Amino acid sequence: MKKAKKTIGVVSFCLIIFLLSACSTSDKTNETNTSSEKLQVVVTNSILSDMTQTIAGDKIDLHSIVPVGKDPHEYEPLPEDMKKASKADLIFYNGLNLETGGNAWFTKLMENANKKENQDYFAVSEGVEILYLEEANEAGKEDPHAWLNLENGQIYAKNIGRQLMEKDPANHAYYQANLDHYLKQLAELDQEAKSKFATIPIDKKMIVTSEGCFKYFSKAYGIPSAYIWEINTEEEGTPHQIKELVEQLRATKVPALFVESSVDDRPMKTISTDTNIPIYATIFTDSVAEKGRDGDSYYAMMKWNLDKIAEGLSK
Repeated sequence: MKKAKKTIGVVSFCLIIFLLSACSTSDKTNETNTSSEKLQVVVTNSILSDMTQTIAGDKIDLHSIVPVGKDPHEYEPLPEDMKKASKADLIFYNGLNLETGGNAWFTKLMENANKKENQDYFAVSEGVEILYLEEANEAGKEDPHAWLNLENGQIYAKNIGRQLMEKDPANHAYYQANLDHYLKQLAELDQEAKSKFATIPIDKKMIVTSEGCFKYFSKAYGIPSAYIWEINTEEEGTPHQIKELVEQLRATKVPALFVESSVDDRPMKTISTDTNIPIYATIFTDSVAEKGRDGDSYYAMMKWNLDKIAEGLSK
C-alpha cells in the first residue's frame, strides 16, 4: 500500500511539472505572438527613431539603422539591418538625398529587401520646402538637413503619424493623441526660438559650423551661416577651405564658433586659433545624443542647439 501511494505521489508530481511546463511554453508562445502582432518599423537614423518612438510608444517594434552619434550620409548596413528591413511593415527615411546620396546605401538596402517606395518605405521630409546646396538647384543636390527647422520637424512628425495610422488603424487614436501633443511641444519651442534670436544684434548674427548644414535653420530663425565644408560627403577641412573661412570671419564681429557632435573638431579648432574666436559649444546635427545625456531626443537636441547658439551669439 505504501508503495502504491508513493507511485501515485510520483505520478502527481510529474503531472504538475508537465502542466507547469506547458503553461510556461504557452506563456512564451503568447509573448512571441504579442510581439509579432506589433507593427515592425525600421528607421534610418536616431532622429527619426526618437520621433517615431515618441508618436508610437510601445505599440511598435522599432529598429534604427544608423547608430547614435554616427553620420547617416554614408553608412554600411549590417546583416541585422538587412534582416529587420526585410521583415519591416513600415520603413522611414529622411530623403532629400541624405541616405540615397554618396554610396546610396539606403537605395541598395531597399532593393535587396525587395521593398517598394511609398508602399513599404516613406520619406518623412515629404512636403518641406527644399533648399539646395550652393550653386545648385536640381535633383541630387538637395540639402538634406531639413529637420534643423522646427517647422519642418513638425512636417516630419505628421508624415510619420499618418503612415503609422494607415498601417495600424487599430491604434489610430493612440497615435493621434501622441502626435497632437508632440506637435504642440515643437510649435512652442519654435516660437520661443524665434523670439530669442530676434533680440541678438545684427552684427553678431552668424552661426559658424564645420558642415554647411544650417541653411534650413538660418532661413527659419534669421541667422546667416558660414562653414568650412558644405556637406559631409565631400572634402572636409582642407587648407583652402579653412583659409577661406578665416578670411571671412576676420571681417565680422561674430563672437562664437560651434562644432557638431558627429564631426572631427580639429578643423574648427584651427579656425578658432587663427581667428581668436572661441568655440562656444558642441551642437547636434545628424544625430541625437546617447540616452541620458543632454540632447538625447529630437526635442532635446533642438532645444540645446537653440539655447547654445543664442547664448554664444549674445556674448
